[in-house]
Amino acid sequence: MTALPETTHDVVGIGLGPFNLGLACLTEPLAELNGVFLEAKPDFEWHAGMFLDGAHLQTPFLSDLVTLADPTSPYSFLNYLKDQGRLYSFYIRENFYPLRAEYDAYCRWAAHRLTSVRFNAEVTEVTYDDGSGLYTVRTAAGAVYRAPRLVLGTGTPPYVPEPCRGLGGDLLHNSRYRQHREELRRKRSITLVGSGQSAAEIYYDLLGEIDVHGYRLNWVTRSPRFFPLEYTKLTLEMTSPEYIDYYRELPEDTRYRLTAEQKGLFKGIDGDLINAIFDLLYQKNLAAPVPTRLLTNSALTTASYANGTYTLGFHQQEQDKHFELASDGLVLATGYRYTEPDFLAPIAGRLLRDSRGNFDVARNYAIDTTGRGVFLQNAGVHTHSVTSPDLGMGAYRNSCIIRELLGGAEPYPVEKTIAFQEFAV
Repeated sequence: MTALPETTHDVVGIGLGPFNLGLACLTEPLAELNGVFLEAKPDFEWHAGMFLDGAHLQTPFLSDLVTLADPTSPYSFLNYLKDQGRLYSFYIRENFYPLRAEYDAYCRWAAHRLTSVRFNAEVTEVTYDDGSGLYTVRTAAGAVYRAPRLVLGTGTPPYVPEPCRGLGGDLLHNSRYRQHREELRRKRSITLVGSGQSAAEIYYDLLGEIDVHGYRLNWVTRSPRFFPLEYTKLTLEMTSPEYIDYYRELPEDTRYRLTAEQKGLFKGIDGDLINAIFDLLYQKNLAAPVPTRLLTNSALTTASYANGTYTLGFHQQEQDKHFELASDGLVLATGYRYTEPDFLAPIAGRLLRDSRGNFDVARNYAIDTTGRGVFLQNAGVHTHSVTSPDLGMGAYRNSCIIRELLGGAEPYPVEKTIAFQEFAV
């Protein structure tokens, strides 16, 4: 029987989404940092349920795992393309935005080249020893890893609205759409709830086959309209160190208000896709009215399931009217929300929180009482605004975390000013 590892490192990363994977890539060449990165799944996986034909990232290839911190890194997207013999094809394509499935394959390629990554390593408990100053991370298999620093990158799990929890039937969150698309298309009616990029991609996909399969299709959102992603260049300057500094100095209540108001800056729909949906509706309506409805300002308030049919109650917020839709199929494109992992319970007293109970993420991304022991990837919109989920800011955040891990040394120089505009007076 093989003995399970019990090792000590400089840092333990928990979870392997793109952000912690980027950190693993950037720390791999550094002899002065010995890290290990633990992932519960058997392999890297990133939104596989949304690998629809033509679906692409909403950020350019430069927002890969490493390039904006180290353009010379062997783990760059361009090096991946070269290794796969596809660099010239990408060049001729003349499109900066990688396909979503392509980005996932790139991340798996990078993960498999790292010595610090451990798959099938589900973390069950994290404790802290005052005497040694080390965190102990235990996995379901019994492996033990110790380190003075942790980086949490467990991601944001799918969010299911309260009326649909425990509802029964075969409803889908968009994270499982691709795997169940064919059985969904066999239903007589389908209702899609949500208004972001994933919702739009699913609606376009289902609309394309509506006359082939003959289902009725509803798309309902509580948003007042189908918001495009705002991607103008001066707005993009909000993903900058300067904006983080500005945002962090705002009062807490102001930051939470902006968190709600700024969703369109990172959760909107690609403008070309919105236009493609309209064009497809126009085209399909030439022959006869298409059996589809698009409803805005309508919040899901109730849901029930019986005899293979969902009865969904909505509130039209501007009219203050309630209405119902019956549907055989239900797809929830309702996004993802951070859930604090249970394994942190033993060290809860070491983690800082704001007045609303959320992690009080410091400027350097630390969330522990020492300000240098536990760092958080993503899940910090309330403290770092739109930079928190942005793939392009992942390399910047990792450069900052590495600087903290090395006591101030900067193997990847941290850019401090990139914006033309001034956010504070």
